[in-house]
Amino acid sequence: MPGSGTKSIATHRRSCHFAGRVQGVGFRYTVKNIAMQFNVQGYVKNLPDGRVELVVEGPPEEMDQIIQEIKLRMDGFIHRIDINDSPATGEFGQFTIKH
Repeated sequence: MPGSGTKSIATHRRSCHFAGRVQGVGFRYTVKNIAMQFNVQGYVKNLPDGRVELVVEGPPEEMDQIIQEIKLRMDGFIHRIDINDSPATGEFGQFTIKH
């Protein structure tokens, strides 16, 4: 059947740093709950400087949707997001919260 079968999806890596009032407000748990709905792997963790780091690998469209959903749900807490794209490393088997 045309268009079916194994389809190679380019997997990319996106590193995001969220600044604002993003620690102590359930930010990491919200991000994990959002990410679990998508075909992505990676982690979210608090940084010593008060930011939250999100590293996610998967299809670009899904990563875009995750970031949009985070912005929607946590809008009042986020003052800035720095995003960097790079090739995926394939090092993650799932999505986790790092402590």
